[in-house]
Amino acid sequence: MLPRSGDVIHVTKAASVQFAAPMLFRVIRVHDWPTYEGWIWLDGYELNGAGDAVERRSIFVQVSGLRAVGKAPDPRARNGRQPGLVSGSIPARTVRTNR
Repeated sequence: MLPRSGDVIHVTKAASVQFAAPMLFRVIRVHDWPTYEGWIWLDGYELNGAGDAVERRSIFVQVSGLRAVGKAPDPRARNGRQPGLVSGSIPARTVRTNR
């Protein structure tokens, strides 16, 4: 599972020995830097138990040790609107005359 921006992942020592204390991490960016096979650099935020960002971090982890908690939202489904569709009524224009 290669994470993408917006994903929330559970990072444990399965991803790297430095994470003996597990953490939740919201991914900002997956770097394309050259690394060892199966390892990646991630930028993102460490999350507290309520899901709030508490610290921005860059981490070096094994992809096979990451566990997805939440997926990034589909940007096309961010709101319920469809391009070109109008919701609600359109107010009529008042015509003014110069008198």
